[in-house]
Order: sequence, then structure tokens, then C-alpha cells
Amino acid sequence: MTELTRQQQEFFWQNGYLVVENAVSPELLSELQSVFQGWVEESRQHDVNWGETINGKPRFDLEPGHSVTAPRLRRVNAPVEVSPAYFKAMAESPMTDFVSALIGPDVKLHHTKINSKQPGGKTVVKWHQDFPFTPHSNDSVVTALLMIDEVTEDNGPLEVLPGSHTGAIHGLWHEGEFTGAIDDETAAECASEAVVCTGSAGSACLMHTRLLHGSAANRSMEPRTLFISVYSAGDAVPVSPNPMPNRYEGLIVRGRKTGRVRSIDFEMDLPELPATASFFDQQAKHKENEGSTDPVSN
Repeated sequence: MTELTRQQQEFFWQNGYLVVENAVSPELLSELQSVFQGWVEESRQHDVNWGETINGKPRFDLEPGHSVTAPRLRRVNAPVEVSPAYFKAMAESPMTDFVSALIGPDVKLHHTKINSKQPGGKTVVKWHQDFPFTPHSNDSVVTALLMIDEVTEDNGPLEVLPGSHTGAIHGLWHEGEFTGAIDDETAAECASEAVVCTGSAGSACLMHTRLLHGSAANRSMEPRTLFISVYSAGDAVPVSPNPMPNRYEGLIVRGRKTGRVRSIDFEMDLPELPATASFFDQQAKHKENEGSTDPVSN
């Protein structure tokens, strides 16, 4: 089992995030890169989203502007269902051990996805917290973002507000509409104090579910692809339907199933499930209401 040092664990709980190198083996990383590149090549054959997940929504989601010559595959839903390599990275890698060191010993899977910003795209992520999208009975929930590509300051890295995981749960509903984003004033404050999370391919950013975060557009000619696995402690029970249902939801990846539930004191509005393949369109609609036509991704 690969372990985090005490200093690394303390950094995570103080700041709400931690970037760790060598979250998967070089051999597995190469396989993950090859599989995803194969999906990018396959995307050239499509002009609309394709594939199907267990709830009937597309597995492969294309960014507006996608074409044969400029493929922009931005999302793969539940890749662990169709790729043994991605399943192994989620369940049987040092990354899984890192998560267990934080919220274990009993750890289960909630969902997985791949979010990619291909060169030439204009995708951004408006500031938000994950917990209002995937609320649980407690907040021992960690999102592990595995860097399939090198993540630089120019290709749309994750931006976080350190320490915000200990603060308020910010609403994502505005004027009766679920926007998937916090209010603009708070977002501006976050951006002014943001820390950028960069790293080599094979590194992972471990992020607390209540940490405020967003990301800018890819300004480079290199892709930025993240394999995202959301895990919870064994005693954290979802209190809203999974926005990305999958056949591995609830899979115990470390420890054992105890049949216990732990609750903490919090209040929040329940999320609105996305009507399309992901929450991208929810955030995009909010931007359009603000007078912007830029597409939105994660």
C-alpha cells in the first residue's frame, strides 16, 4: 500500500487539496493515455455525442466546435465501465491508497469521468464546490483528479481556494435556476486568491468535496485531460441521486462494507440533475444569461 506522509495529510486537511506525484505506474499511465487518444480519434467519426451509459445518456460528450480536423472530446462518462485500464487506476493504484489515507479505512466509489480540454477550445469552469452536486450524509468525500497529460499554467489547470473546504456551502441556485456555479461576487473573490494546481502526467490532485474551485480555458496547443474519480468514506451515504449513475457506484475499493451511516450538521438546496450528458450545459446556460457565448466545460 502506498502511503501519504503525515505532512501531506496535514496539508490536505488544512488546505483542502494535495497534489501527489506517481499516482499510477508509468506503464498504466501509458495505457491510460493510449486508450483516451483512441477515443479522441474515434470522435472524428462523430458530429454529435455518442455511446450510452446506464441511464441512457451519451457516454462521449463533444464540445461545441468539434470537427474532424479539430476533435474536441470534452467528457467521457463512467470510463471505468468500458476500460479495464481506467478501472485499475480507480480501484487498484497508489491513487486509491492516497484517498484511503485521507478518508479510510473504508472507501467506496461514487462515480468517474474524464474531462478534457483539447487544444483550440475555449472551455472554462465557473467556480463551484462539488458537494452541492453530490451531497452525502457527511463530507468525507474526496475527488481524485489524475493528470493524464502534463498540466501547466497555460492548458487550463485546476484553480482552488485553499482552506475554503472549512467554510460555507455555497448555493448553486440563482433566481430559481440551477446554474452549477456560485454567485459572481464570491467567484471574483476566489479568483483573486486562487492557487493553480499543476503537475506532471501521472500526478493526482486530491480535492475535498467542499473546496471552491474552477479552471480557465486551455491557452496552449497541448491537451489537458483529467481522469476524475469521486470517492466517499464507507459511512457517507448519498442524499441525492447520482448525477452520473454507473454500475460500480458503491463499490468498496478499500476496507469493507460496515452498514453504518454517519451524519454531520449542514443545510443546502438539493441539486438539479443535468438533463444532458453532464453539467456543462447547466453552466453554459448561466453564462449565456450573462451575455457570453463561450462554451463551458470542466
